[in-house]
Amino acid sequence: MADLGVVGESLPRVDAKDKVEGKAVYPGDLSFPGMLYAKALFSEHPHARILRIDTAQAGQMPGVVRIFTWEDVPCNEFGIYVYDQRVLAQDIVRSVGDPVALVVARNEHQAEMAREVIAVTYQPLPAIFDPRLALSPEAPLVHPEKGSNLLDQIEVRHGDIEAGFAQSDLVVELDISTPCNEHAFLQPEAGVSLIDEEGRVTVYVGAQWIYDDRRQIAHCLKLPEEEVREVLMPTGGAFGGREDVSVQCLLALAAFHTRCPVKLVYTREESIRGHGKRHPFQMHGKIGVTREGRILAMEMDLLSDAGAYTSTSTIVLGDAVSYATGPYDIPHVHVRGRSVFTNNLLTMAMRGFGSAQVPMLYEALVDEASRRLGLDPVDFRMRNLMRDGAILPTGHPIPGRVAIRETLRHGALAAGWQEENGQWLAPPSKPPSGPFKRWGRGLATVYKNVGYSFGFDDQTEVILEAEVCPKGEVRSLLVKTAATDSGQGIQSALVQIAAQAVGIHPSLVHFAQPDTAQTPNAGSNSASRQVYVSGRAVKEAGEILRGRIEAGETGQLHLHHLYRTLPLRPTTPYGPDGQCIPHQSYGYVTNLVTLEVDTLDGTVRVEKVISSQDIGKAVNPQLVHGQVGGGVVMGEGFALMEDLILEEGRVKTPSLSTYIIPTAQDIAEQQVTLLLESIPDEVGPYGAKGFGELAMIGVAPAILNALRDALGVRLNRLPATPERILAALDPCDSSVQN
Repeated sequence: MADLGVVGESLPRVDAKDKVEGKAVYPGDLSFPGMLYAKALFSEHPHARILRIDTAQAGQMPGVVRIFTWEDVPCNEFGIYVYDQRVLAQDIVRSVGDPVALVVARNEHQAEMAREVIAVTYQPLPAIFDPRLALSPEAPLVHPEKGSNLLDQIEVRHGDIEAGFAQSDLVVELDISTPCNEHAFLQPEAGVSLIDEEGRVTVYVGAQWIYDDRRQIAHCLKLPEEEVREVLMPTGGAFGGREDVSVQCLLALAAFHTRCPVKLVYTREESIRGHGKRHPFQMHGKIGVTREGRILAMEMDLLSDAGAYTSTSTIVLGDAVSYATGPYDIPHVHVRGRSVFTNNLLTMAMRGFGSAQVPMLYEALVDEASRRLGLDPVDFRMRNLMRDGAILPTGHPIPGRVAIRETLRHGALAAGWQEENGQWLAPPSKPPSGPFKRWGRGLATVYKNVGYSFGFDDQTEVILEAEVCPKGEVRSLLVKTAATDSGQGIQSALVQIAAQAVGIHPSLVHFAQPDTAQTPNAGSNSASRQVYVSGRAVKEAGEILRGRIEAGETGQLHLHHLYRTLPLRPTTPYGPDGQCIPHQSYGYVTNLVTLEVDTLDGTVRVEKVISSQDIGKAVNPQLVHGQVGGGVVMGEGFALMEDLILEEGRVKTPSLSTYIIPTAQDIAEQQVTLLLESIPDEVGPYGAKGFGELAMIGVAPAILNALRDALGVRLNRLPATPERILAALDPCDSSVQN
């Protein structure tokens, strides 16, 4: 065995060939003998009492095997943190995303036809859709038993905020709101459930945490978890949208009762209606600075719309509050965050998880303050960015090395800035390409956690099975851990880490299909954590196995290893005063954008995006570039076009022809990715960090700052559509709300 230097090489993905050749079997491709087909009926109302569900006519339709309602669910509740959702609506519907009935038939067409004739009698109830109005005493309650629509409130104080503003020479206040976003993954929700050869209810599906899905399925069926199995199939994207269960409980219910394989595939419209969205935020912020450019105080008020159920809203809020003042060293801070129930669609995890919304405000405040002081935006940030050991607003030193200044330095130099005698000088502005065009430049410095937070026990189990010949050569190595891959390439990265740790060629390493019956728990594919946590677990296991082989062990070797992050990087929940150790590690990124706006029609042409990314160590640089490229495109969509429109709780953008996402014609003409490996994380495998979410969150605030530079006015509502841009240029035009 030898140190082959596998980590750091751009090796082909382990699943590339099957996906390119069309051999990869996705959940919607599965077929089993005697398979039935299911279709879900969703609520017609955002808030109503169910008086009657009449399935008699539907039950007589050709091919119908069974129609399920809430009475067929052994324990009619589920939820990723709180069991406040219903598998099938019982008595009350709280959003149009609530399934009311499930039809199972011989084919999909028959299931669709029967679904159309199910007669549900509703008594509409007063509903609430505006989170601010939801807090008023007169607002109808989404969950009356809770006594309030306020789901959660977190407040953090650091220093003396009143004194900070009193000492400031300039105070700037802004309001920013961000929209509801659809994940828009390529593969809508799909799966097949059956009873396997050992009698387990088995669900084949795309997911982000098969063990937590199993927990929720077992709960709603009143089964021991060992009698439920989930198998991960190739997954066509997730971005947080598969962190909660969607079709899993419905599929398991159908197979549990019929004892037959049952398939359920959502259409795009059903997908948009039937799973959660990114939280819309309404935010107010205030910044106080000295005339020399030192930030003294920042006050932030955050309000998020949780929709009808809890999901991950409390954790998203906790994250948002923890990042609310950005990667800046500010002596006086006050942050208040609230999350509110409404009768809108459920909101949940989406790429960034609370860190995507707040930079829209804190970077706007920083940008506006530097403009009003006449200071260069790079120079202003360099005066205020955190350094190693900085005390966070939550009262504890930031863990690890702080790489934010390095990302800004490299990004600014790549964009043409020059540093002279400690001062940063911007390159000259570019002349517009024609009449009625305006050119602008903007940047954003942001940060986000890597790994679970607030005391959650982040861990991964891994099993290594090696075949070692009598001479000590490894013939094959099988890595078993339920690290779910939603397209980002985690399984390929773990293969490289295993090969490096054991000292063998990566062609000898294979990754087992994640399956709760075969592979141990690796936690969720979220929080940019899989390389950081599961990669560390695989590295440690590989090094132990290598030691055993070098000590002379041969034959079939088996190693079971558990890695936990808490002993190395402890975190704690928020205390009553908002003090805590929120996160175990952080990643940093600077984005710089140049763009041009056509003031005749409001269209924006993004010319160039530079992403200066702190990654610690690139396990596979090609995969990193792919992830960053996708994140930049998603950030462009967040800034300029993506807006899931709800009108009194009903979806008005139900397809990808109305919910607009970027295409090849919309993305930046030039994208530059700078991978910074100069500050490795001592806990991550070979110094690596997670980066998938960081790739996205700094793009939109940089675009909004570039629009401010181009237009001379600041847009305060995302996305920055042509209509909103034209309205901002003509304040007298009240036809479009800015």
